[in-house]
Amino acid sequence: MRNVGVVARGIRGPIIRPGDNLVKIVADSLSNAIESDNIVLHENDILGITEAVVAKAQQNFAYLGDIKKEIETKYKNEIGIVFPILSRNRFSNVLKGIAMGVDKVYIQLSYPSDEVGNKLITQEKLDETDVNPYTDVLTEEEFFNTFGETKHEYTGVDYIKLYNEMCEGKATIIFSNNPATILNYTEHVLVADIHTRHRTKSILKKAGAKTLYGLDDLLTKSINDSGYNSEFGLLGSNLSSSNRVKLFPRDCDKFVLDVQKELAKRFKVKINILIYGDGCFKDSVEGIWELADPVVSPGYTKNLMGLPNEIKLKYVADNSLGNLSQDDAQRAIKKMIRDNPKAIRTDSHGTTPRKITDLLGSLCDLMSGSGDKGTPFVLIQGYFDNYAD
Repeated sequence: MRNVGVVARGIRGPIIRPGDNLVKIVADSLSNAIESDNIVLHENDILGITEAVVAKAQQNFAYLGDIKKEIETKYKNEIGIVFPILSRNRFSNVLKGIAMGVDKVYIQLSYPSDEVGNKLITQEKLDETDVNPYTDVLTEEEFFNTFGETKHEYTGVDYIKLYNEMCEGKATIIFSNNPATILNYTEHVLVADIHTRHRTKSILKKAGAKTLYGLDDLLTKSINDSGYNSEFGLLGSNLSSSNRVKLFPRDCDKFVLDVQKELAKRFKVKINILIYGDGCFKDSVEGIWELADPVVSPGYTKNLMGLPNEIKLKYVADNSLGNLSQDDAQRAIKKMIRDNPKAIRTDSHGTTPRKITDLLGSLCDLMSGSGDKGTPFVLIQGYFDNYAD
């Protein structure tokens, strides 16, 4: 049997520029890594490609003026923004573009934290007051008088101050966890949360919002030759420059097939391809979720669909095989795996039911990081092996 399980390697690539032939760059980068590190490719290996370089090569950008024009087509003089996350990278430029398109902006922030765990205040600080976050609505003045200055624990940024600055004097900020609170200020609403957006939209629609869109409804088509994303709109966008955002990549299903075809042509093996963004994991200390993209993977080849089908090896070893010798126990486990390779296992005993693409995308994100490693591609080998192989 093989004595090595899953292996993941960050693959170095060049600086990707708008308009580059990324399919060729991916293949060239993998070829260089194979030559330098004596890598042998196998059928069913996996190559992850970060969404950032896909979108950049696609030139999938939008300027603040494009966001302004989109807002002007959907809203009149005012807008209420519900549950934006607290992020310079993800939302500050988007907010600036939105504010350019109206005369008045109402921003409703959830508290004590946003949906991905960025805290305005700690739970302990909230517990020291009589404020009930499930029912109480606070103005900006009331919030400051109750909790004092609020700065992000990692970045030191005061997001209340920052979002006011982005709106250039047009903003009124309120704090409430009930989406319908915004209707006390305006009936023209933009839903800005990510993973809970469908529920938020449903509540606001039932409560009588007259104008109702989400970030996923903005820039679903090109504005002035801008980039766009027909499925996610402005969700998944990132700060690109002081007056531009990079959108989530589009046409991902075609791109992964093009890469798979090129790699098969060059290396004579069929490799699974995955585009990945944020991993789906949570900081165990501060409770911040990494996943600020709408999905972990916006595109992947079909063999990566579905959930893992695994037994809980340590549970079976401790409970079903305790009286067997080591060699007999190994044979028994291998037989158990081989006898029912594709069925839903009744002996899974708590293996986490996460999508394969979420698991792989999280692995890729951890490997490549968001700093200076210079590895926008990740080669994963042995992922579909099991103890019986």
